[in-house]
Amino acid sequence: MKRKIKILIIDDSALVRQTLEKLFLSEPDFEVIGTAANPYFAAEKIKKQIPDVITLDVEMPRMDGLTFLKVLMKQKPIPVVVVSSLTIKGNTTAIKALELGAIDIVNKPSMRSIGDLQSIERLNFMDIIRAAARANVSKNKEKLNTIKAKNSLSADIAIGKLPSKSMLETTDKIVAIGASTGGTVAIHYVLKNLTYDCPPVAIVQHMPEHFTRTFAERMNNICEITVKEAENGDALIRGQALIAPGNKHMLVKRSGARYFVELDDGALVNRHKPSVDVLFKSTAQYAGKNAIGIIMTGMGKDGAQGLLEMKEAGAFTIAQNKESCVVYGMPQEAVRLGAAIRTMSLKQIPNNIMSKSSLQA
Repeated sequence: MKRKIKILIIDDSALVRQTLEKLFLSEPDFEVIGTAANPYFAAEKIKKQIPDVITLDVEMPRMDGLTFLKVLMKQKPIPVVVVSSLTIKGNTTAIKALELGAIDIVNKPSMRSIGDLQSIERLNFMDIIRAAARANVSKNKEKLNTIKAKNSLSADIAIGKLPSKSMLETTDKIVAIGASTGGTVAIHYVLKNLTYDCPPVAIVQHMPEHFTRTFAERMNNICEITVKEAENGDALIRGQALIAPGNKHMLVKRSGARYFVELDDGALVNRHKPSVDVLFKSTAQYAGKNAIGIIMTGMGKDGAQGLLEMKEAGAFTIAQNKESCVVYGMPQEAVRLGAAIRTMSLKQIPNNIMSKSSLQA
């Protein structure tokens, strides 16, 4: 019989603990080994049995979640998924949790009933827990030390018509990056190591709505390049990275010699919005051989097909290697499809962006 994923729930609300426990126990491959009202109780439970995944609220009495997370990652790294209402506001505390080593972060579901979770939201939540159980926590820590039917449509529908062939006749390079679980730390590393003359960068990171703006602002404060949450019609310019807003698809478009992004409020693609496939496929169509496509750490297969289309359009395509990924899901799917021209470590990616973008198409 397949081993179940052992989960420890940490939240100061008894109602939240009960609701999450019922939710997890409804999955046949999950086992809740305990709940704790604060990190002190949690530490006692971890001494008795080590969980595969911890769900953690960051607002708690006695010891806050961030302090606990910092101590945990230093003493006994265990995959942590932050489940907090702070993500609704995109609070900087949520960003800090990821920087301290949390695998992912999700909005705290309504606590009135398990039924309050819509089916797609529930599936994503469960997939995040499963991905966390497989995550390589040491890789997240290593990166930190060096510096997410009708509900799921094809990306082709979101992109629309193909551009004319003449639209591709340019040598200006652009970079399209897609990531999910573990991606905020990976993106942090890449952006931190790009210089002001880097090519335009368009990024899709699976994140809750509102969270992307805070993440972009934080990156902008620590990076040499300009980083901002994308707005509809924003130009793709050298020395700047645009991050797709949570709950909006981002497409690369072109008008004359000008690349820009278009935001779309369409249906989920691969159960995500924004979707990496939408970004990659639009980049393939509008930038062709003038693009660099990079798929990084994350669960699922979003972006694999789009990266293949970028490669077929003449783009230089990169997949992050297994050894440097927190979750080797999305890059693995891309490699399986033959979509990546090169597989490389996270540390190699920034230099490759700069060197490849300096070459003529």
